Amino acid sequence: MKEKKRIYLSPPHMSGHELQLVKEAFASNWIAPVGPDIDAFEKEICGYTGAKHAVALSCGTAAIHLALIVSGVSRGDEVLCSTFTFAGSAFPVTYVGATPVFIDSEEKSWNMDPGLLEEAIKDRKKKGKRPKACIVVHLYGTAANLDAIMEICSKYDIVLIEDAAESMGARYRGKHTGTVAQWGVFSFNGNKIITTSGGGMLIGLDKEQVEQARFLSTQARDPQVHYEHSRIGYNYRMSNIVAAIGRGQLKVLDERVKRKKEIFDLYKKTLADIQGISFMPEPEFSSSNYWLTCITVDPDAAGFSREDIRLALEKENIESRPLWKPMHLQPVYNKHLAYTNGISERLFETGMCLPSGTGLSDQDLNVIIDCITKVNSI
Repeated sequence: MKEKKRIYLSPPHMSGHELQLVKEAFASNWIAPVGPDIDAFEKEICGYTGAKHAVALSCGTAAIHLALIVSGVSRGDEVLCSTFTFAGSAFPVTYVGATPVFIDSEEKSWNMDPGLLEEAIKDRKKKGKRPKACIVVHLYGTAANLDAIMEICSKYDIVLIEDAAESMGARYRGKHTGTVAQWGVFSFNGNKIITTSGGGMLIGLDKEQVEQARFLSTQARDPQVHYEHSRIGYNYRMSNIVAAIGRGQLKVLDERVKRKKEIFDLYKKTLADIQGISFMPEPEFSSSNYWLTCITVDPDAAGFSREDIRLALEKENIESRPLWKPMHLQPVYNKHLAYTNGISERLFETGMCLPSGTGLSDQDLNVIIDCITKVNSI
């Protein structure tokens, strides 16, 4: 029997523009990790998002790492982090020798709870600690409550980094996520709304600080004829070929956001009436990019679980995935301090991501929806 076509969660989707730009890079021999496409990609990202300054890097994790270094975060410091996210948000804290302190989510956005954030800061101060920075994630393309979080960070003199790895093209009160706080981070990993295969971008408000990050990303080579280094640097710069792919992808970002919204709307229209299924909320301050369509399943109300749906989809060769396992439950961090309210743990137990690739056909989507509907009818 012929195996059914695999439907992936969020695969790359090329537009056709990328190949021409890559061919031009090859023709001009700009295939090394320097070249005009890198500069152009940075400028085009700033032009599209309204960002002040940008430096193209090898991945979003590298961008967070450099933001922490330039902000003066070092060994012995504490950094407040969203717990409900991917590990790449927290790992750079450990890279610099600092300690992540995890903050749980709020119901209305699934992102960092501002009230819990301030509670954590006050508690750390009572214990003689002053967190140095805060990394807030815009989860699954939905903006966090930035006004409240920025006010708290400003009040306590804490550097704020927006992890917008999942939210390229999303907006917070009309402004692109990643451009509002002191630092912002984009990811162009293969599963993101636009991809360079791998890669990321560090966004900053302060030109001098961004230039410092750029310097560190190129092995911190001093301006000498010979190779001289007075600081430890990192091989984090994006390559020119990768940047050329990114330029091609950026041309269709608005189309990708539109298609993601169409996919979300179709799922919601066809599944929202199934008892026990709920969709990720979108608060009034967020205009999501709908990177992944996320649902929760109340097994008591539905008569089936999230896992029943996932296994039924997998049986049909359809990829889906549970929501992020909170960082404070991960083996690598489960002894770290966390300020929790149970929301992220409940979301992990009951929630899942449905296939949301912009290359999905309506026929693909109907197959997925039919499979879920059959679980409901068992």
